[in-house]
Amino acid sequence: MSVPARLAPLLAQFDFARQRLTDRMAGPVMDSGNGTEVQVGPMTDEEYLWEPGPGCWSVRRHSDGPGPGATLLVGAGDFGRDTTPPPHPEPAPFTTIAWRLSHLAEMLALRADHTNGGHRLTRDDYEVSGDVATAVKAFDTAADAWRAALLSADDTALDTVGHCTYPHGSDPEELFLDVVWWVNQEVLHHGAEIALLRDLHRLGRGGA
Repeated sequence: MSVPARLAPLLAQFDFARQRLTDRMAGPVMDSGNGTEVQVGPMTDEEYLWEPGPGCWSVRRHSDGPGPGATLLVGAGDFGRDTTPPPHPEPAPFTTIAWRLSHLAEMLALRADHTNGGHRLTRDDYEVSGDVATAVKAFDTAADAWRAALLSADDTALDTVGHCTYPHGSDPEELFLDVVWWVNQEVLHHGAEIALLRDLHRLGRGGA
């Protein structure tokens, strides 16, 4: 099936943002944004879990319980992500790379399932990664699944309200085209946050 004309630029934007984030985390080089390659080392577990200040939300072992200000750890497996039931705290707690990457990967995986999958996955089903290697692989797997969901959409699907039934957002009340746009901005802005946190970690350790 050919990609609808309205979807093509959004798909290209997603591909660029996804690849740039993956390269920024895994290295050994990344696109600076103008086609120039920049050397970048692979992210470490220390960076992944680094808490720049007190009160950060992160990814933690279920056996250790939630972090400051959180009331539960969401996710399957040994690890979960700090959160609270709505309404969430204001101002929002500062979140680690681990928290942000887990959020992104879960969002992509669940939205893919609720677009062209079984329409059944929830946050309690998603396995949260406790180390960076597993987390980056999980992000790539989720991004592949979301891309496959995009490729399954025709013009009718793009104009359908509730084509994606993702239960943790307004997707059931939104045109699918608007959901696609929203997912792109999530990858773009959280990807930029992760890149900045890598830079701050490097500077805080006396790096050049």
